[in-house]
Amino acid sequence: MTNHETIVTRATDSDLDGILELQAENQAARGGSLSASLPRSRVMDMMKEMPLIVSRRGERVTAFLMTTSRAMNADLPIVQAMFAAYHGAPDAYVYGPICVGEQERGKGLAQKLFADLRRLEPGREGVLFIRTDNEASLRAHLKMGMKEVAGFSFNGSDYAVFSYIG
Repeated sequence: MTNHETIVTRATDSDLDGILELQAENQAARGGSLSASLPRSRVMDMMKEMPLIVSRRGERVTAFLMTTSRAMNADLPIVQAMFAAYHGAPDAYVYGPICVGEQERGKGLAQKLFADLRRLEPGREGVLFIRTDNEASLRAHLKMGMKEVAGFSFNGSDYAVFSYIG
């Protein structure tokens, strides 16, 4: 493998630092569009419970797609607001966040991460939210075949709820 190849795969413990670094680089306070910063312990628990998909170029994490059970993030008020707006199937899981590094955008990585997730979680419903002013993310998720099913407001921002069946 050369440093020019991009590999999409399920994350391992060795990816954790790269995931956290990419998450930090894409926080709203730094000009990014991520709505939350998840601590290391939460990301580790998420990796054990459900697929966390990454892309790597060499050893560097260039994108990630997190998923969790409904129960794991039930303590997060924004997730509570999403499921109040759209309940979803009893075994529905939370899709996201998804983050593609700035230098990797526009190369179809989000779609590749999503395809790998669907392969790992066939037939299950995924539910996610996107800020309505994040036009790039809205377009990308519609392009992936997801459907807008509801909306809600949280902390002064409006969100669209999307759903899909893996």
